[in-house]
Amino acid sequence: MKAHTRETQATMTPQKSLQYLKEGNLRFQNNLKANRNLLEQVNDTSEGQFPFATILSCIDSRVSAELVFDQGLGDIFSVRIAGNFINEDILGSMEFASKLAGTKLIVVLGHTSCGAIKGACDDAKLGNLTTMLGKIKPAVEAVLEPSDESLRNSANPEFVDSVAEKNVRIAIENIRKLSPVLKEMEDKNEIDIVGAMYDINTGEVQFFE
Repeated sequence: MKAHTRETQATMTPQKSLQYLKEGNLRFQNNLKANRNLLEQVNDTSEGQFPFATILSCIDSRVSAELVFDQGLGDIFSVRIAGNFINEDILGSMEFASKLAGTKLIVVLGHTSCGAIKGACDDAKLGNLTTMLGKIKPAVEAVLEPSDESLRNSANPEFVDSVAEKNVRIAIENIRKLSPVLKEMEDKNEIDIVGAMYDINTGEVQFFE
């Protein structure tokens, strides 16, 4: 499989881009890989890059977007931060990727059993981590059940995963609210902005409807 070129990127639509990622995740789940020569892709991309998607995911070592979607060099922009939340720098990166570099799809990818989410649920305190986890607190507060405080912590995996999903949805809301550039592109059907959750037990990515 060759690296994307300006011509192949131009044929990608938001829907086709999403389908590419879904097919790549199926290959990953079945321990299959597209036939690609990475050194050849190094040469192919040495004078330019033409990715089709931008993926915001967690820094978790088990959730590498390139691997779980079986993509090669030059295929996707990968933005990673613990808890996959939105800030100005990430929005700027997404605007560059979409408006200037031509990607057709933005994916916010959360995952099960997320350590950052657990830290926010437990109100963990540690240096700069305290401030960072504060960005995830709105998702914790937005999940209303269970109401019993003794069940609203990292010892409750269902609660943790519910917060992780809510955190993805809030990130998508923030992209649309805080980036007029990306909102306009989405309104014009130039890009799609979608959410998804990765299951660390199965390797499956489930995209939100």
